[in-house]
Amino acid sequence: MRLTQLRSFHAVATSGSFTAAAHSLHVSQPTVTTQVGQLEALYKVELFHRTGRRVRPTEVGERLLLLSRQIFGLEAEAVQLLRETGELRSGRLRVAAVGPSHVTRMLVAFNQRYPGVKVTVSTGNSQAVLDRLLDYSADVGVLAQVARDGRFVSVPYSEHPVVIFCNAAHRFARRRSIRTAELQGEKLILREQGSTTRKAIEQALRDAGVEPQVVMEVASREIIREAVVQGVGVAAVSEVEYVPGAGLHAVRISDAQVRTYAHVVCLAERRDMRIVRAFFEVIGAEP
Repeated sequence: MRLTQLRSFHAVATSGSFTAAAHSLHVSQPTVTTQVGQLEALYKVELFHRTGRRVRPTEVGERLLLLSRQIFGLEAEAVQLLRETGELRSGRLRVAAVGPSHVTRMLVAFNQRYPGVKVTVSTGNSQAVLDRLLDYSADVGVLAQVARDGRFVSVPYSEHPVVIFCNAAHRFARRRSIRTAELQGEKLILREQGSTTRKAIEQALRDAGVEPQVVMEVASREIIREAVVQGVGVAAVSEVEYVPGAGLHAVRISDAQVRTYAHVVCLAERRDMRIVRAFFEVIGAEP
């Protein structure tokens, strides 16, 4: 059975006329008559009772009409889904990010432009973000570093200074800024290996010949924050990720450009997907 044959049957059954069916399908009446006749001959059934120019479905025709209504109803839904998704009036965007601070402003802008698109966000370290892009469980990623891999397209979005934060009793707590040298011998809490914030502060310390006393390596921002509040040591954080609070104080580093960056990444092979390109357009970048 060909879909065109079933479509002709459906048009005749719903309109009650071969002429009306031909008009609705924008084909000639003989074409409709032939396609319905082929369907009847193929399965050796009678689908219509023909009385002059009037036709009505037989019992088999009525049962087939119930099925054809479902088939063409689903077809209409599929067309609507594809059209709305292509026009970004519906659909879903999956974002993987290294942290909420890097991605929130982008998501707000995207939602304002495309309110009908559902956005889901997952967080993890840089490798986890890239892995989600590679296994197609994320459409775009937001990293704090460039993805130097030909499989990805990476564009810069923003840059942020790294600050040192301490508790309210610390000697830095009355300051707005410090020099790198003042971190000599200071008890320092570091992020885990691979953290871009850690890389940035360690490079600045090496350049200045400064050796702090590393007392902790912690992967959790929340645990680092609590350790600083408790006076375990000071910590470095991207300014955009710093959350002020009681018992905390942040100072800038005055004599060094210590920065982290936000980069938006996608698989090179998916850069021209409508929803991916739309995300890059919203944030003002070209993949």
